[in-house]
Amino acid sequence: MSGRAQRRRIGGRLVVGVVALGASVGVLAAALPAGAEGARGTDRGRTVDVQLLSFNDLHGNLEPPAGSSGQVTERQEDGSEQKIDAGGVEYLATSLREARKGHRYSATVAAGDLIGGSPLLSGLFHDEPTVEALNKLDLDVSGVGNHEFDEGRAELQRIQRGGCHPKDGCYEDGKEFKGADFPYLTANVTDEKTGKPLLKPYTVWKKNGVKIGFIGLTLEGTPDIVSAEGIKGLKFHDEIETIDKYAKELDKQGVKSIVALVHEGGEPASQAYNYDCDSPGPGDGVSGPITEIAKGVTPKVDAFVTGHTHQAYVCSIPDPAGKPRLVTSASSYGKLYTDTTLTYDRKTKDIVRAGVRSANKVVRRDVPKAADMTSLIERWNKLAAPIASKPVGYISSDIPGRGAGTPEQPLGDLIADAQLAHAKSLDDKAALTLMNPGGIRSDLVHKASGSEGDGVVTYGEAFTVQPFSNTVNLVDLTGAQLVTALKQQVSGPNEASPKILQVSEGLTYTLDMTQAGADRVVTDSIRLDGKPIDEAATYRVALNSFLAGGGDGFTELGKGKNPLVGSDDLKAFNDYLAANSSADQPIAPPKADRITVVK
Repeated sequence: MSGRAQRRRIGGRLVVGVVALGASVGVLAAALPAGAEGARGTDRGRTVDVQLLSFNDLHGNLEPPAGSSGQVTERQEDGSEQKIDAGGVEYLATSLREARKGHRYSATVAAGDLIGGSPLLSGLFHDEPTVEALNKLDLDVSGVGNHEFDEGRAELQRIQRGGCHPKDGCYEDGKEFKGADFPYLTANVTDEKTGKPLLKPYTVWKKNGVKIGFIGLTLEGTPDIVSAEGIKGLKFHDEIETIDKYAKELDKQGVKSIVALVHEGGEPASQAYNYDCDSPGPGDGVSGPITEIAKGVTPKVDAFVTGHTHQAYVCSIPDPAGKPRLVTSASSYGKLYTDTTLTYDRKTKDIVRAGVRSANKVVRRDVPKAADMTSLIERWNKLAAPIASKPVGYISSDIPGRGAGTPEQPLGDLIADAQLAHAKSLDDKAALTLMNPGGIRSDLVHKASGSEGDGVVTYGEAFTVQPFSNTVNLVDLTGAQLVTALKQQVSGPNEASPKILQVSEGLTYTLDMTQAGADRVVTDSIRLDGKPIDEAATYRVALNSFLAGGGDGFTELGKGKNPLVGSDDLKAFNDYLAANSSADQPIAPPKADRITVVK
């Protein structure tokens, strides 16, 4: 990105994060300072309202997400809940543009994972289509997330600065990728040799004397959930210490209004995007890592826009001084955006916290599509069509994956079985497969939006499910190591937010969620083909390269011996579909009965 383009974006308007809360529920709304009356949306009086629009975890979902991945839950006045189809960048653009009308001061921001883990339309082209769409959305600034590092530091720098892909080149004749018009912020990601942030740590939005600083960062645990090769030479620092450091720096520059864009999140008490997060008290409706960060960061920071957990919440969590402070997240895949009002005091140059109002808004699909986004999608779909539309298999009905809402996913079982079949073709001693749930990005939908017909699985749909290009690896693990790995699903870094591995046919066990930590895995219940796991024996285990490197906190899986690297996981999946399904005999959803869950 050119310096001129960057100055134009930051000098003109602010991109903000979108937060989750009922449209009728205000957060932190109270009396304003004397002399502020009548000042909303104007330059008269002591205060001025700045609109902050925000979102997070788009993951390259330019087209509306399929199945349950493209729905949000809305709580009705009578207490019932309703599912609403949501998302799609054509509708997100319309929603944001409508929301900005009448607001002289408006900024749009994001909290990371805008790219990475993307459907084929974006992922096939290294997410250039998504960055192009974000530029058209007038995004002002974003913090990085862990998925911005999926293809390594050099690729993130290319995404920021532009230029054609070093291996694939340019995708359209005469067109070179321009990069992001908005700054990606990497406050807590530094080069080990220089100690300097990989990209800018913060930026300041300015308009008519109003100044708001934005600090952007990813979770400190990013090295545990991305490929080690891609982040070689980088250090990831503590979130609280990093925010405090740069908040102090901004304060010395006279920037008193500060918003942190943090790619770390929490778990809400309700899956409804419009539940009351502050009932019975401030912040009681959310738990998880972001709560401790919010409680620990200096009061100089006025609000948090967060992400990573793909959840929806708008909460007021007390800062170290005991004052309520806004913390928001807007689900994922562009299904929600958060509309926040920040009341700026021209005299103190700070945000009046009592005047802050925020709510999550649904990106509904019953509004007109943004024509420029439709053109963008059509252009890239035309380039992708020869690959995307190729049939690879057949299914008899929906096979839930990421949208299953259960520890064991039917699609997870299918993927694990596919990887085991591939592993057996390499080594007939392969005994079982373990698959990380985060690697399953969507559902397989029986009636897709394309024209291929019901039950047909296309390459594009399979790519959307498994977009990471991991390889299927084989390693030797002892029975004791397998037991330890299963316990790591619900202990250590995964205790607060368990990561339940998907398992191949033949492996069964009981997960007792009434217990705590590692005790949730009932050791005596673990069976392989009906026989108890022998902790002294050695088993040949298939798993993707991410898990083989100890990713997602599964350090025990990173200790495997005698490694053998197979084909990429998408090929293994497609080969399995081709070999085990036809139009006359489609694959039925697995029963998902391998893990018995006690609640």
